Amino acid sequence: MTISKNLLKYSRVVLKLSGESLTNVNNFSNIDSSALFFLSKEIKKIIDLNVELCIVIGAGNLFRGRQLQKIGINRVVADHIGMLSTIINGLAINNFISQMDIKTSLMSSIPLNGICEIYNWNHAINLLSKKTVVIFSAGIGNPFFTTDSAACLRAIEIKADIVLKGTQVDGVYTSDPKKNIDAVLYSQLSYQEVLEKELKVMDLSAFILARDYNIPIRVFNINKTGALKRIVKGVDEGTLIN
Repeated sequence: MTISKNLLKYSRVVLKLSGESLTNVNNFSNIDSSALFFLSKEIKKIIDLNVELCIVIGAGNLFRGRQLQKIGINRVVADHIGMLSTIINGLAINNFISQMDIKTSLMSSIPLNGICEIYNWNHAINLLSKKTVVIFSAGIGNPFFTTDSAACLRAIEIKADIVLKGTQVDGVYTSDPKKNIDAVLYSQLSYQEVLEKELKVMDLSAFILARDYNIPIRVFNINKTGALKRIVKGVDEGTLIN
C-alpha cells in the first residue's frame, strides 16, 4: 500500500551507502547476506511509501585506493579498481532488493555491456517515476573523485530532495564518538559551520558541490531499524546539514 507524496518530507532521495554497510562486524565476509537482507528490508519500507529512491554505493569493503597505493599501484589504476568494486557491490544489493519484489535498475558510469546499463540521467528520472530503484555504480566514471561526489552530483542531476548518507554512527559529532565518549551529536548544521569546524561529513569536493547547489545532506545510522522510513516522513533523526 502506498501513501500520497504530500505526506512525505522527502519524495525523491539519493541514499549514499558505504561499502562497509554491506558487511557484518561479526564475521570477515566482504559482502554479508544478513547485511544485504537488512538493507533491502529498510529500502522496501520507503518504497512502500511511494518514495523515489536512488542508491550510490561505495567500495571500502573490497578495496580502498590509499591501501592499493601503499602496495605500489598507481593512483589512477587504484581508482579504476575502486570503480569496478562499486559495480560488484551494486550487483549484490541490486539482487537482494529485487528479491523484495521491487523493480530495480543498476547503472554504471562506465560501459559494461551485459551486466548493467550505462548511466543516463534522463532515463534514470523516467525509471524513478515508474517506482524503480536506481542504483548508480562506478562513481562518476573518473579517477580522483569519490562516491560521495557521485552521490551529490547524481542528486543534482535527478533533482533529488536530499542526500541521505547512511553511516555506522548516529550522525555528525563534535569528535569521533568511537574514540571520545563525551562527543556530542549535532542535530543540525549549516554548510558554513561544517567547513569552519572542519567536520568530516564527506570529502570536500562533494560537500562544496552540495552546498553550491543547495542540496541538503542528512547523516544518520543506517543500521537503526526504521531510520530510513522515519527520515522520509519528516522525523528529525541524525544530523541535517543545509
